[in-house]
Amino acid sequence: MFSNYLIGLREGLEASLVVCILIAYLVKTGRRDALKPIWIGIGIAVAIAMGFGCALEFGSQELTFEAQEALGGSLSVIAVGLVTWMVFWMRRTARHLRSELHGKLDAALAMGTGALVATAFLAVGREGLETALFVWASVHAASDGTPRPLVGVALGLATAVLLGWLFYRGALKINLAKFFTWTGGMLVVVAAGVLAYGFHDLQEANWIPGIADLAFDISGTIPPDSWYGTLLKGVFNFQPDPTVVQLAVWALYLVPTLAVFLATPEFLARLKGGRSSAAAPAAEERVPAAE
Repeated sequence: MFSNYLIGLREGLEASLVVCILIAYLVKTGRRDALKPIWIGIGIAVAIAMGFGCALEFGSQELTFEAQEALGGSLSVIAVGLVTWMVFWMRRTARHLRSELHGKLDAALAMGTGALVATAFLAVGREGLETALFVWASVHAASDGTPRPLVGVALGLATAVLLGWLFYRGALKINLAKFFTWTGGMLVVVAAGVLAYGFHDLQEANWIPGIADLAFDISGTIPPDSWYGTLLKGVFNFQPDPTVVQLAVWALYLVPTLAVFLATPEFLARLKGGRSSAAAPAAEERVPAAE
């Protein structure tokens, strides 16, 4: 449940920050007349993301078991690729996000209503589609027959909306650079579990061999239905009896990806309690409050 909460929080907060920046800029510049097209674009983006998630969930139910596993495994791999790209992209561009969105909004204001709708749709839509795909893959991987994974996602999204509103009102300020660094690292760990489960699905679909070759089996020590087994699965997508392929994929993704993500001058400077010259602008990035 925690891993799904983290996904909802991290992905939802990115979308919330985009909305806050767009709305706050229009309010501060006295262009409240442009708020309606922006909200229309945001609404369309949210509707399409939800429709995409529903299509993935209900469309896959009509498939055979092998086809469901092949689809689930393939989409899990794609979702991990997209989320990995997003994590690194946000780390690189977080300090410039506000100025970039302001520039796009200025251009859209000069072009008219349609451009405003399209700007808001594209800004939020990318986050929404990525979120829908990764949430579906993560819930599919963590599914234990209970609604806990979906509850975790819903709570994460609700928290993200609340934080976005507090940012907008100026009632809350946090160091966004540090937030996205730490949550990005945790998201890489979650993505490793989703990727390993995705390869397990591909093995069950007979796309990849080795479904019977277990790396180890500690089900007797950590029963999947125990509270600690459930906790490990909910946080890390832990499986007590992974195949050799699953374990290899998990390690080959997690170790180098996490090492590259964390081994940056900015992160090392923060660990030492200082601030590098590159990290200074990011540390001061704040969402502007509405006036």
